[in-house]
Amino acid sequence: MFPVAGEPIPNGSVTIEGRRIVAVGPASAAGTSAFHEVRDLGNVAILPGLINAHVHLDFSDSTVPLGEPGRGLVPWLRRVMDYRRQSRGDGPRSVALGLAESIRCGVTTLGEIAQVDWPIEAAAAAPGNVTIFQELIAPTPRRVSATIELAKSHLRRAGTAAPPLQWEGDCEEGAEFGIGRPGLSPHAPYTVQPELLAAVIGLSATERIPVAMHLAESREELELLRSGAGPLRTLLEELGGWDAALVRPETRPMEYLRLLAGAHRALVIHGNYLDDEEIGFLGAHAERMAAVYCPRSHEWFDHDPYPLEKMLAAGAVVALGTDGRGSSPDLSLWAEMRAVARRHSSVPLDQVLEMGTILGARALGWEQDIGSLVPGKQADLAIVALADRNAAQPHELLFESGEPTIGCYYRGIEVCP
Repeated sequence: MFPVAGEPIPNGSVTIEGRRIVAVGPASAAGTSAFHEVRDLGNVAILPGLINAHVHLDFSDSTVPLGEPGRGLVPWLRRVMDYRRQSRGDGPRSVALGLAESIRCGVTTLGEIAQVDWPIEAAAAAPGNVTIFQELIAPTPRRVSATIELAKSHLRRAGTAAPPLQWEGDCEEGAEFGIGRPGLSPHAPYTVQPELLAAVIGLSATERIPVAMHLAESREELELLRSGAGPLRTLLEELGGWDAALVRPETRPMEYLRLLAGAHRALVIHGNYLDDEEIGFLGAHAERMAAVYCPRSHEWFDHDPYPLEKMLAAGAVVALGTDGRGSSPDLSLWAEMRAVARRHSSVPLDQVLEMGTILGARALGWEQDIGSLVPGKQADLAIVALADRNAAQPHELLFESGEPTIGCYYRGIEVCP
């Protein structure tokens, strides 16, 4: 068992009462009780439920990533717009597919970037904790007022969907499930007017809800911020979405970081091209800011090496996300953790596990309830098969086995045996 809050426990056990964990320790110490059913899961690793801190579930019916690898952000954005036009009306189905796939992968918590009319009821009708970040886009002043109203409407609508509904899936029946929380996502520097960003940060601080913004994601974005030119400007002009006031020349991601620091909680999505000063700023504001690294999406776009080691050394909170099937092959957060272990061999494996669990919880503001196996926390578990061999270090066995996720518990109930 890998509690995350402490060292791995050989032959470990977790005791659950209702929706909560009441004890964690060696199986020999748990003993037997007339009040508890004892289950031996065999040669497995018991982990906290995994946390996908950034995902776009509306791509979940795509069988392959969109476009061609390494072609850059703008060609991919064109494919995204085509995909969404062709998939109009299929949003609820895609979201349902993504929620179901996530649970099968042991993911019990998501930070979802929601499109307009996202089926909020789905978050309550399926097992899992979902922070529903309404995506907000207003590259021109004329769209700002309506987009602010969309943000306020989302906070009202998402708040009313929080009570759990009945799960109607293929797993455990008759139980109350999902918890939905609202969030706001001013999309990116090239799609958000300064007036909109200021309003969203104000709403975040007042309503105490998180904000997620794509920032320092691509070379094209940095070019636009620096010079006001490049492929992103060309795309915006084609779409009638370019405005001279959108970005000032010689702008840096740092200016957006300073603004985001005024939010109740802020997730910097990707942060692939943050410089040393900006990374230091993230570390200095780790109590309310986090970066979300999407390793396999990062590889799909052929970005420069991710500055993970610098971020961790600076004390920044770095969570993990899949980014969605638009740029990744599936929604397996476990595959993302293994990708981090392969590409960043100097990062200790226990720290990689934290990125997919407790640091994701901290990024989303759920750390008091989930992210580690600790008495009092929600009984969310991922069960991963282990190879039948020994290893010098338990984390090595976990990360090198290549075995799949074979089970998932959400709030104490087995939802995917």
